[in-house]
Amino acid sequence: MELSTKPILPGSLVIVKDDNSIYKGYKGFVQRVTKKRAAVLFEGGNWDKLITFKLTNLAIV
Repeated sequence: MELSTKPILPGSLVIVKDDNSIYKGYKGFVQRVTKKRAAVLFEGGNWDKLITFKLTNLAIV
């Protein structure tokens, strides 16, 4: 899996790369982007979760 250096925009598929996060390695879709944070939607079969991360802790897949 190759991680890109493209800008993170709404609709992008991203992976969490923060070593301290329980969501490390999870892939989700960006819903909203602010100056330094992005809201990422994770869908896992019977659950959906919207979590906010710093942009530096995300990478485009």
